[in-house]
Amino acid sequence: MSSADPQTIDELKWTRNIGIMAHIDAGKTTTTERILFYSGKSYKMGEVHDGNTVMDWMEQEQERGITITAAATTLFWKNHRLNLIDTPGHVDFTIEVERSLRVLDGAIAVFDAVNGVEPQSETVWRQANKHHVPRLCFINKMDRVGANFEESVKSIQDRLEANPIVIQMPIGSEDQFRGIVDLLERKAYIWDDKTDGTKFRLAEIPEELKESAERARNLALEKIVEFDDGLIEKFLGSPDSITIEELKKTLRTATLKLLATPLLCGAAFKNKGIQPLLDAVNEYLPSPLDVPPIEGHDPENLEKAVKCIVDFKEPMVALAFKLASDSFAGHLVFVRVYSGILEMGAQLTNSRNGKKERVGKLIRMHANSREEIKALKAGEIGAVVGFKFTGTGDTLCGTGHKVVLESIDLPEPVISVALEAKSTADEEKMQEGLKKLLLEDPSASLRTDPETGQLLLSGMGELHLEILVDRLLREHKVGANVGKPQVSYRETITTSARGEGKFIRSALDGADPVYGHCVLEISPQEGITSDLEISVSENQIPKKYHKVIREGVFEALENGVLASFKVIGVRAKLVGGSFSEQDSSDAAFKVAAGLAFREAAKQAKAILLEPYFKLEVITPEEFTGNIIGDLNGRRGKISNMTQKGHFQVITAEAPLFELFGYATQIRSLSQGRASFSMEFCRYISMPQKVSSEILSRLGR
Repeated sequence: MSSADPQTIDELKWTRNIGIMAHIDAGKTTTTERILFYSGKSYKMGEVHDGNTVMDWMEQEQERGITITAAATTLFWKNHRLNLIDTPGHVDFTIEVERSLRVLDGAIAVFDAVNGVEPQSETVWRQANKHHVPRLCFINKMDRVGANFEESVKSIQDRLEANPIVIQMPIGSEDQFRGIVDLLERKAYIWDDKTDGTKFRLAEIPEELKESAERARNLALEKIVEFDDGLIEKFLGSPDSITIEELKKTLRTATLKLLATPLLCGAAFKNKGIQPLLDAVNEYLPSPLDVPPIEGHDPENLEKAVKCIVDFKEPMVALAFKLASDSFAGHLVFVRVYSGILEMGAQLTNSRNGKKERVGKLIRMHANSREEIKALKAGEIGAVVGFKFTGTGDTLCGTGHKVVLESIDLPEPVISVALEAKSTADEEKMQEGLKKLLLEDPSASLRTDPETGQLLLSGMGELHLEILVDRLLREHKVGANVGKPQVSYRETITTSARGEGKFIRSALDGADPVYGHCVLEISPQEGITSDLEISVSENQIPKKYHKVIREGVFEALENGVLASFKVIGVRAKLVGGSFSEQDSSDAAFKVAAGLAFREAAKQAKAILLEPYFKLEVITPEEFTGNIIGDLNGRRGKISNMTQKGHFQVITAEAPLFELFGYATQIRSLSQGRASFSMEFCRYISMPQKVSSEILSRLGR
């Protein structure tokens, strides 16, 4: 527990900041709707298929029956305040999961009892590992035909390399599922099907399950006692002397250290298992006090670490993790407060850009409805109205306190569409609408093709672009022509090269003289990131120009020398140059750096890269040959095949360009019985023939 002041401890030990995460269609939003209903936050259970859920409030979400944007709410369960975020399950909206997990303390990972771990389950699990988020596993849909509890647990162990500790087991499955056994308490929870799930009774474990429940309990105990030497001795001597409180305390400690994950089960759609799940959130997931203090850096000296203590009396530090446009409140900035108290009317500093911001209003959100509040304290999540210069991942500090927290990683867009306003009147509306959409969704990007002059909107997938364009046309009432989706290719270099850039102009016709001179060495490096190392003396180029040189190089990376695609995987090193005391300027060095990079890139044997996607196809066995043949024709590479009942699970990789229209084709190949999911995995150099075709098409 934190060493914060008593008031902070007293308030925050009852707080849980949690998220719901899973693969699409595992039942996240349905689980969230039940949580809202049983906690008294809502008075009617919304259903995804009816398009009336509280958390999926956008028109596009209700029409498609999917979650697109992470929605936040606050509710209470047994004296605990739960700040809850329901995140999307579709891979195209992975940024919503990323930025939510960045500010949450714990999570519930929901799994479909029929399919167990699915591709996006793996993605969100990796994201939670990256942000050190303790979590619970909830095996949902135990009422579905084909539900298999043991197989689902095994898939969590095998595919996620996790350590799930089963503390509940189902009573029956499919249409016979009627409750759960609490293994630690040795009790059965039986729900009354005639009610809406609010009524359940505690009973003895059914006779036919007593033996298997005792075996499962002993297995859970064996795993739990491993985390406490004192309990191991008790377990070896007299297992029944171990109290339930000792078991829960030890399991909680292991969960907070990411050594174990308590595993529960239920059927959210049939209103079973939610109340014990909420109890487990209170018992096993961390309060803000249980999480190590977040560490930032002094913006003026990035090597100096600054810890942000969870304490109301500390200077205020908050992270902006999401922006949204609200038709009533205007521009909303969602923040997580890590230290101190954020009060209405306070003046803050944005550590990234040094701009001053004033808090107009503070709001606690419930999906798209609002509750105005006076303050947000350390450990809380809320929204601010009134900020003008703050973007996703920015740090906000109280006046006089300087710290910058690690920003939020943004994924690379892989697909683009061309946009063109239908009229001059629509042009301005389109620019304004796109500006708002990009503020809300930093995983999208906008650029102008230097060759054609077309405006290109880029995103994470076809669905992502479809939603963005739909919102632009519908919410912002823009008339626009939209092109067909195009793959966002990338460029990289294959050899090292050296380039020199000079931007020198003497005084002509009264113009000011300018002078900038840079020498760059570039070489290929693994991955999609690019770096710049400064290796020159003050005598060659003073330190004050280093920042603009960096900007010049990274701007040059945006337009490669082959076909003006973004350049990735480059290590650049500033090794030489010169300056003039009188004539050098920031602008001159920025241009010189860009020229030096382009000169080097022309000699570094640039190649085109294309995005490859990982696919998981689930198909009845009789269509396996058709689907594999089709994937081979799409330049796909089969990496694995596993049997799952009467179905084959095919794992493969294929270039995005070849996967356009795949949803229609797979239905045709399997009489509508196969399904697939896909997610971006990496950029790969394309075959020479394909590269030549693309360059020829682009007139290169």
